Amino acid sequence: MNSTTTELGKMLRKLRIDREETLGDMAERLGFTSSYLSAIEKGKRPAPAGFAGKLAKLYSLSPDDERDLAAAADKTVRNVKVDLGATSDVKREAALVFARSFDELDDDTSRRILKLLQAKRRDG
Repeated sequence: MNSTTTELGKMLRKLRIDREETLGDMAERLGFTSSYLSAIEKGKRPAPAGFAGKLAKLYSLSPDDERDLAAAADKTVRNVKVDLGATSDVKREAALVFARSFDELDDDTSRRILKLLQAKRRDG
C-alpha cells in the first residue's frame, strides 16, 4: 500500500471535519492511537475488520454511508485469510484453485467471478 491518502482516508477526514473533531478525537472514540488511525488514512495500514460498522455506529451514519465506508475500507485490504477447516472438500478445492490461479486471472474473468458472487450474496 502506498502512503497517499486513500478513498477511506478522504472519507474519514471529511467525517472529522463535518463533526469538528481532530484525528486524536476520532482515534480515541474508536479505541485506536492517533498514529494508527493516521496510518489507515494515509494507506500505510489496512482498515481492521468491522471498521466501517464501528464508525457507522459511533457516528450514527446512514446504511448508505456505512456501505460506502465498507467499500472504501475493502480497498485497503492487502491480504485475505480463509479458514478452510470446517468446509466441504469441493469448497476447499475451489478456494485453493482460485488462490493458485489468482495472479493469472484477467480483468474480464475477475469481473465475471465478482458479478457471480455478488449476485449469490444478494440472493442469499
